[in-house]
Amino acid sequence: MTTTSAAPQTCDFIIEAGWVVPVVPHGVVLEDHAVAVTGGAIVALLPTAEMRTRYVSAETVSRPQAALIPGFVNAHTHNPMTLLRGIADDLPLMEWLQNHIWPVEAAVIGPEFVADGVTLAVAEMLRGGTTCANENYFFPDVQAAVYKRLGFRARVGLPVIDFPTAWAKTSDEYFDRAVEVHDQWRDDELVSTAFAPHAPYTVSDANFERVRMLADQLDVPVHLHTHETAQEIEESLKQHGQRPLARLDRLGVVNDRLIAVHMTQLTDAEIALCAERGVSVVHCAESNLKLASGFCPVCKLQHAGVNLAIGTDGCASNNDLDMFGETRTAALLAKAVAGNASALDAASALRAATLGGARALGFDARIGSVEVGKQADLACVDLGSLEAQPLHHVISQLVYATGRHQVSDVWIAGRAKLRQRMLVDMDADAIVANARQWRERIRSVRA
Repeated sequence: MTTTSAAPQTCDFIIEAGWVVPVVPHGVVLEDHAVAVTGGAIVALLPTAEMRTRYVSAETVSRPQAALIPGFVNAHTHNPMTLLRGIADDLPLMEWLQNHIWPVEAAVIGPEFVADGVTLAVAEMLRGGTTCANENYFFPDVQAAVYKRLGFRARVGLPVIDFPTAWAKTSDEYFDRAVEVHDQWRDDELVSTAFAPHAPYTVSDANFERVRMLADQLDVPVHLHTHETAQEIEESLKQHGQRPLARLDRLGVVNDRLIAVHMTQLTDAEIALCAERGVSVVHCAESNLKLASGFCPVCKLQHAGVNLAIGTDGCASNNDLDMFGETRTAALLAKAVAGNASALDAASALRAATLGGARALGFDARIGSVEVGKQADLACVDLGSLEAQPLHHVISQLVYATGRHQVSDVWIAGRAKLRQRMLVDMDADAIVANARQWRERIRSVRA
């Protein structure tokens, strides 16, 4: 009696890699493995030899010298501000913001600026292995449309701030327009929304209460800068008689919807509160260093069980969207702040930059790890070059010795966005030329 093996299953495409770093399980590296993708989702993760017998596809991407990782989740960005890269460096936060950034924005901000800034940012992020961003800026309707057109995954912030801008003039208008944008994108597979009240020092109690109520009703996160500087804490104590987090807690905002960005000024009690309430903290190490804002106590947050994500902040205060660089800086800084060389080890740093960000955004059921059933938001990273030798530990190499120029291929929901370092469906030369004309326009308004 003879037996016949089952016929191979078909799939859309297969990626064969020297190493797969799935992030789940934690710290695992799978050598000579492959991923099969169908309908934008991962349908199999198997040793390459086994994949070749069990699946067939019209396309196989073979990267034997590459690590396949989940795409990075940039958990805090102001991507239209990519066009403001480098215009006011080496200044403290409030001087930088009030005397330089806000005046320039007032002169140039509008739908065209936002669309072109997001386009430049997406190109930069894709070339660095980032497949998802948590956006926080004005004209969210324009942002959402651009992200959708470019096939990039994003949570787009619905801005709330207590003064008039080009986006809205009154509190009622901010909220009316926020609900309108949310309704337009509520069922989209790539683009979602979150409320984005700017900061405790620019949003009133009444508007925070309104944000909390609508966030609950619409089932969206709240994306907020808070506890960014010592000055912010001092001013809150003077104005409200409370530290910002205590005030936010009084207003019902401190819960598992809160994406708290920066968090450089924290007591042990505040860390415990964040852990208890399920708050996610986004660490923007390079922006905090550049603006001398302070140091996020990453090790303490980690030990308390707080979900940690990593963000670059905007290009006006970083000055790039490089999640490889950001993750490395975050890991190194965590060790210095804690006085502990084991703090935020390489595997934990990579997890924060991928699954931690996905969890903060509420996307962890869909992205952030290489698992069957999740969306194929993936990046291949070339580890075959001279600078990557000898390769003793893949995850350590990725975090401590890898640059974004080593990203060769990127997919979002199974669609190729970068092939062999070349952008797919984006004209890099045109994007560069457009950025240069914005430089001239911005120079003219600053003259």
